[in-house]
Amino acid sequence: MHLSDEASSKSELALEPRSLKVTGPPIQGLEDILTPEALAFVGDLSLEFSPRLDSLLQTRILVHQDLRNGALPNFLEETREIRMSEWKVGPIPADLRQRRVEITGPVDRKMVINALNSGADVYMADFEDSHSPTWEGTVQGQANLRDAVNRIIRFAGPDGREYKLGDKLATLMVRPRGLHLVEKHVLIDSRPVPAFLFDYGVFLYHNAKKLISQGTGPYFYIPKLESYLEARLWNNIFDHSERTLKLPRASIKCSVLIETILAGFQMDEILYELRERITALNLGRWDYIFSLVKFLGHDPRFLVPERPLLPMTAPFLKSSSVLLAQSCHRRGAYAIGGMAAQVPIKGDPRSQETIDKVAADKKREAAEGYEGAWVAHPGLVPVVMKVFNDRSLESKHDDPNARVSRDDLLKVPDPKISEQSLRANVAVSLRYLESWLEGLGCVAINNLMEDTATVEICRAQIWQWIRHSAKLLEGQTVTRELFRAILREEMAKTGTGARLQAGEGINYDIAGALLDSLVTSDSFPEFMTLLAYDYLR
Repeated sequence: MHLSDEASSKSELALEPRSLKVTGPPIQGLEDILTPEALAFVGDLSLEFSPRLDSLLQTRILVHQDLRNGALPNFLEETREIRMSEWKVGPIPADLRQRRVEITGPVDRKMVINALNSGADVYMADFEDSHSPTWEGTVQGQANLRDAVNRIIRFAGPDGREYKLGDKLATLMVRPRGLHLVEKHVLIDSRPVPAFLFDYGVFLYHNAKKLISQGTGPYFYIPKLESYLEARLWNNIFDHSERTLKLPRASIKCSVLIETILAGFQMDEILYELRERITALNLGRWDYIFSLVKFLGHDPRFLVPERPLLPMTAPFLKSSSVLLAQSCHRRGAYAIGGMAAQVPIKGDPRSQETIDKVAADKKREAAEGYEGAWVAHPGLVPVVMKVFNDRSLESKHDDPNARVSRDDLLKVPDPKISEQSLRANVAVSLRYLESWLEGLGCVAINNLMEDTATVEICRAQIWQWIRHSAKLLEGQTVTRELFRAILREEMAKTGTGARLQAGEGINYDIAGALLDSLVTSDSFPEFMTLLAYDYLR
């Protein structure tokens, strides 16, 4: 086996992992992505870290059981010294010291070009929530990023328009899939490799040295952590990778998404475990709400209202947002605000109202001490950039009186629920699930850019409302029967029967069955993607 110059020697890379097998079909033109050397690196990571990953996932199960048995999240006594002592994260690279606007999106070719050209400071290329992990789409995404790193990426649209990179580009960061997911098309010892190690390993192998030679580096966004021990795993993976590929020490940098309420109680600890490499924390709003329902939704004290009544000013979200900014600034990291998911439509008279709402929300984040925020659409880059360039909005985030307690992080608003919002949750989930099953993980619905987190919060709310027989403002009780009646009505609106006769609409039927399974189960299904992934090619 011959190694490229991008890797180290065969013996140092621990190549020839036993029984590594690609079961996905060959993809013409992409043979140089799934090279034996790149796959061997993924296999090396899997053999080295899968046992610890298995242990951490088992720990998740035990923690979740404790929560279902009445325990509540809390700050950990075992890590009190980390929270109380003074320390700082390591130096932040020059190209990650300005994070006013970060644009996020999937790794399709046109999106990669437009995002890098968008004028944002950072582009987070996403293999996770905005990516439907079809085999071809995932491997093509790796090729797109490799070509972008090498500045050779091009795309020709159906209308003949040519897309290519400009002179000034956003700094590239990559979000691999979460720890709980697998890549079913690559097996090692007959087990699917962890999806995050596939996404991370293939990208790092092909691009790390090139990025470093360009004065930047391999930068990653870490999703879905539930504990500081999971952050420690990631840090060990980074250490191992640098030794294996002979990269400079601490050249791999990361930011972490606080997307679970459990991680919300361990922000200092997560920063500490990754202190040589971490540059920022980011609060993932929809996933954070989803996690609250997932972990505490069995308890009627945590019955949540409809989505429109869960802005970032809701008590538990406001408190987590303040705590994140405080934690970051005490430790020398950046605080990055949540997603502006709105899609401005040219010529739509409501676009200015949309822009005003985005600006108001970002002003709130700036006042809380955030250095920047996410957007889903290039049209919002200048809007958010203007907010974070306004120095008059600088916060008083070091106010010693702004204390955040355990109770603050668990305080939910009154559970007001309308039939309209219940119906909207069903309709949006159906449309997104159908698109996801067709290989599209990022979809504009009702002028909002929706991703996997959309379905997770929508179905979590419906599940919880059914479990607790929640009352709608109109008087009805939310039951399985009411949900299924609305589901049938929403599916009928699309003319599913006629589409099936035409050989279409099969994914819509699957989407309906998936949604029913997700919201009517007696126990809470952990992740939508664990159920839906079996239907992807």
